[in-house]
Amino acid sequence: MNGRVYSNWLAPWRHDINLSPSSWAGDFSAGLVVTLMLIPQSLAYAILAGLPAHLGLYASVLPLIGYAVFGRSPALAVGPVAIASVMTFNALQSFASPASPEWIAGAIFLAFASGAMLFLAGLLRLGFLAALLSHPVMSGFISGASVVIILGQLQTLLGVRLQGDSVATQVSSLFQRFSGVHLPTLGVGLVSAALLLLARRYASSSFARFGLRGLLHELLTKASPLLIIGLMALSLWFFDLSDQVATVGAVPSGLPGLSFALPDASGVTALLSSALLIALVGFVESVSMARTIGRRCGVVTDPNAELRGLGAANLLSGASGAFPVTGGLSRSVVNLEAGARTPMAGVISAAFMIIVLLGLADMLSVIPLASLAALIVVSVASLFDGRVFLDALRFDRADALGWLATFTGVLVLGVEQGIAIGVMLSVANVLWRQSRPHMAVIGRLAGTEHFRNVQRHQVETLTNVVFVRVDANLFFGNWDYIADFLEGRARRLTSGGVLVLNLSSVSDIDTTAIEGLEALSVKLKSQGARLVFAELKGPVADKLLRSHFFNDSVVYLSCHEAFEALRQRNGQGLA
Repeated sequence: MNGRVYSNWLAPWRHDINLSPSSWAGDFSAGLVVTLMLIPQSLAYAILAGLPAHLGLYASVLPLIGYAVFGRSPALAVGPVAIASVMTFNALQSFASPASPEWIAGAIFLAFASGAMLFLAGLLRLGFLAALLSHPVMSGFISGASVVIILGQLQTLLGVRLQGDSVATQVSSLFQRFSGVHLPTLGVGLVSAALLLLARRYASSSFARFGLRGLLHELLTKASPLLIIGLMALSLWFFDLSDQVATVGAVPSGLPGLSFALPDASGVTALLSSALLIALVGFVESVSMARTIGRRCGVVTDPNAELRGLGAANLLSGASGAFPVTGGLSRSVVNLEAGARTPMAGVISAAFMIIVLLGLADMLSVIPLASLAALIVVSVASLFDGRVFLDALRFDRADALGWLATFTGVLVLGVEQGIAIGVMLSVANVLWRQSRPHMAVIGRLAGTEHFRNVQRHQVETLTNVVFVRVDANLFFGNWDYIADFLEGRARRLTSGGVLVLNLSSVSDIDTTAIEGLEALSVKLKSQGARLVFAELKGPVADKLLRSHFFNDSVVYLSCHEAFEALRQRNGQGLA
């Protein structure tokens, strides 16, 4: 028997996963590699969320197991990420002081609330909500958030305290306080950033030049950030700077205990909207990555399973006393390239994190905060993607406006307000497009049975006959626009004229549109013309048959059949 079926008892919740010896080997190596990335990132992103660093480690154990049980993507790496962390910070900054018990309780509630929303949405099969944010809007949000994150880390890199919450205020504060930069802290931050950038570009080739191959090469390459941060910690000790540069501080040893500390009722109410936005952004970001992984692995992505997996991960993160988590872009790519083929890679990574918490926690306390800030800046800088905006300018100005408005909203108004603008613009864009469907007056290509737009092709038409094709479903949201177009063509018909409505692209029609067609038919009859149909689909025909006017209507199987019938019946020549 080649492998065995994983978690059959979860069949109602997820697809079965076949674990073979080869997939176990890949998952093991991927779990180890991702752990080496996750250790410094989890510490850094906890600090980014305004929380004690060790809570990042707590958010990297049970959440990974929760996703493995309910999630579906073979290589999505769940855990603390920059975007969710900065959204957590922004949600809590008017609620409490960073790292205070109230702040931690608020973060726990955000994890619980977003997890519950995601899991419930998965049970209700609301995975289609992944389409609520367009790619340009999501890119604009992430690009804006990356700028906010980088600016927020400058105070840690420079050793100064910036005032204000808005980007403009912080930039102004930066210029005012630049003379007070703490040089040892700045030196640690700049050296860390330079080494991280060099490692990103040259680590892999350098290790290969020394003859390293396979898993050892992969481990050392991905562990480069951890090695660099460890080197900076040793440098502080060697140059006797430990008392001058801020470090992570005491990291509790042992596993996280279950925690259910929540804010008071007023705090819960204030944070619900933030939890919803964190859940939405985390889900869209994770599903986008899961789909990319699925295409590379030949696996169909189930958005509903991703909802349940992310929901379980966040619920367990809250139970661990931590903060919201989601799928990490960079870690997921590394997870896939390192050999992950099932969610068991996350379980293996969680097991290694348990080892870290039990035996290595004390060693993490000497890590300089400036090095973690440098890691955040280097990692987040790659999230800025202006190319999407430039591409949208060429392809679709509405998408470009969505990118720019969301990006600007994040910078000027804040992270939550920016994503709210993005959601509203995405919905408005969909409604606008649906309310303005494409329609065309069509004619027959000479010598064929094909009909095309008269404005794009040389076609044959008939005198006093207009063929119109509607390329969208007919419903209340677009009927007024469609009716104006049809009535404009109908007014050109004289007595004996015919308006042929080609509904080949229409698969649904509602009451408003049926009543509108009936009114159009009456209007045509009053001027001695008539309305006929061509290429009706079954569901549309079934609905129209229940109307009063359709019983007397003529329906042609194709536009070609209508063209020939009207040409012969009226003795018309070509127009």
